[in-house]
Amino acid sequence: MSPNSTPKHLSFVDHDRYVVTCLQFDTERIVTGSDDCCINIYNIQTGKLRSRLRGHEGGIWSLQYVGNTLVSGSTDCTVRVWDMEKGICKHIFYGHTSSVRCLQIMQPVRTGTATDGRPIMEPSDRLIVTGSRDASLRIWRLPDLERDPEYLPQSFRDNDDGPFFLRALLGHTHTVRDISGHGDFLVSGSYDTFVRVWKVSTGGCLFRLAGHHAKVYSVVIDSKRCRCISGSMDWLVKVWSLETGSCLYTLEGHTNLVGLLDLSQTALVSAAADSTLRIWDPETGQCVHKLEGHTATINCFQHDDNKVVSGSDGALKLWNIKTGEFVKDLLSDLNRVWQVRFDDRRCVAAVQRGSDTFIEVLNFDYDPTSQPDTDVTNSHLDR
Repeated sequence: MSPNSTPKHLSFVDHDRYVVTCLQFDTERIVTGSDDCCINIYNIQTGKLRSRLRGHEGGIWSLQYVGNTLVSGSTDCTVRVWDMEKGICKHIFYGHTSSVRCLQIMQPVRTGTATDGRPIMEPSDRLIVTGSRDASLRIWRLPDLERDPEYLPQSFRDNDDGPFFLRALLGHTHTVRDISGHGDFLVSGSYDTFVRVWKVSTGGCLFRLAGHHAKVYSVVIDSKRCRCISGSMDWLVKVWSLETGSCLYTLEGHTNLVGLLDLSQTALVSAAADSTLRIWDPETGQCVHKLEGHTATINCFQHDDNKVVSGSDGALKLWNIKTGEFVKDLLSDLNRVWQVRFDDRRCVAAVQRGSDTFIEVLNFDYDPTSQPDTDVTNSHLDR
């Protein structure tokens, strides 16, 4: 957070000139999905390409991995499950009839205690949930790469959803743009202007939340307060009760599409096409800070209890979430910032410089006075 901090900077070309649509990383690797139909896996220390996952026949619009299991969704209407270590596709799921726009791997979490004292875990197994432009959501059991046999059908056969398919969630009448799941709750936001709350274990729709007057672009579950939040093209953020389905707060202030939401224990952050971010108190819905400094739509951001990192045309910016003050540009002189993620030591961004797409790795767990430069070919220190 110091304005004078100097992270080690590694940069390398990624997906040539294509857009990076999704990004995830850990202490060993960086995984990126692109509209070039490929998923690339890089060594986070060196930037060296470890593997390129090919098989999708359309752009990658969503991905998430847990351990060595990666799940991807594409404009080719399929969902694929990959063994990242071996670099191969182990399962292909058909069923959607249009682009898979969003997905989430849902892990069992403790939601209560049974009468015999045992913890209640929901969902009961690891699941894949997907949302599509075909207006539906679909739920599959996440395959175990070691125990489950491969499932690689060549095409979708009528009435054959495969051994991992559990159920389809039907009710939306337009693109499912975003989903958020926790325990036995699943929330979906759609271009039909509605937010729907589903019961994961049965597929039943608990609530159809009406109140937005334009497309819903973002949703997030607040499991601590038993609420969900939605952002819309109508410029509004709405906070809903998962117990009653009622709208608790309508958060006003943005003057354009609210495309992104992110929630922590202490802050709700929204980002909009009006080039601003707003920090809200998740308890009361009060606007705490307005972050101004970008000059175009906020394409990506992430926050924690101390900071917000946001990307827009031209720059990747760092903000103090407690004061709302701008700290510094982490990256500048960019054409685009496609994606950004950070953990407790690194910030990783997918950007466009000139006409090429780059991955930029900023390592803050680095003392330039005691560590030698170890950058490799196809990388450089801070430009």
